[in-house]
Amino acid sequence: MTKKLLLKDVALLAGVSEMTASRALRGAPDVSQKTRIRVEEIARSHGYVPNRIAGSLSSQSVNLVAVVVPSLNSFVFPEVLSGISAILKDSPLKPVVGITGYDVEEEEEVIREMLSWRPSGLVVAGLEHSEATRKMLQQADIPVVEVMDVDGDPVGHCVGISHLEAGRDMAELILSRGYERIGFIGTKMPQDFRARKRFDGFVDGLAAQGMNLHDQELYSGDSSIETGRQLTSSMMQRNPDLECIYYSSDVMSVGGLMHCLAEGVSVPGDVALAGFNNLQLLKGLPLDLATTDACRRQIGERAAQIILQARAVKGDMDPVLEVLRPTISLGASL
Repeated sequence: MTKKLLLKDVALLAGVSEMTASRALRGAPDVSQKTRIRVEEIARSHGYVPNRIAGSLSSQSVNLVAVVVPSLNSFVFPEVLSGISAILKDSPLKPVVGITGYDVEEEEEVIREMLSWRPSGLVVAGLEHSEATRKMLQQADIPVVEVMDVDGDPVGHCVGISHLEAGRDMAELILSRGYERIGFIGTKMPQDFRARKRFDGFVDGLAAQGMNLHDQELYSGDSSIETGRQLTSSMMQRNPDLECIYYSSDVMSVGGLMHCLAEGVSVPGDVALAGFNNLQLLKGLPLDLATTDACRRQIGERAAQIILQARAVKGDMDPVLEVLRPTISLGASL
């Protein structure tokens, strides 16, 4: 673990007193602009986050767990939050949420602001961050848990699934069902790193058996039933002989099913459909859609347990890497 950087270290690097460094980071008017810029740049480049808890609380943390996720518009991340909340319910800690909009620069600002209030732990979705964010997480001196993904280089603790393997597993299953002309429809490309990894894994899984994608649509906007319906319509018009479509999310696959129902297209007789996440949204549809359960609630629960465990240890705890195994449900659409 990297040694925690203190205000006195920032001051030393900037060649000023600790009091001057403190005033510069607070934006005090009696500090020259040149000095303020130098101190801020050193703090930023070394991952130092100023402590905004005043007076006698300055060396303590608050009973909050920062949870940083890309979005609450989808059905995905609320279930992670539910898992975190359920575990923290009987503890003094409570979650507080920050939204990044799948933007690494916004993530950096959200994390900087949250860390400035000295939370007791931080949970962040994904492994891809700006260099400044990685340094902040390394310097945080609190348990940090990256969640949802294990395909990368964690800063500390990590709980999630391999999205590369999830894509490969779905490719293997689809090919085992005899489908050859296969399409992929994904959203939030390339901002959603995990969806991109599933796509890469899916393509790799096809290639391992000598197959290529018949068509693909990497849409940059958000997932929605309407978008899934529109993109499915376009793909099937381009490829009347298409046999199967794999979607980056269940929301999109539901849209695909709506298109097929409206146009009299038989599923899976004319075209097979499969999504990802095993969302509650799938319950009650006229046809059970194939999907992959991404262990979202379990991930949230385990992340909260790690934070509580690290808090109880009150010292350095070896990094935890926990890889959960997603399961595929065939439904009636494959």
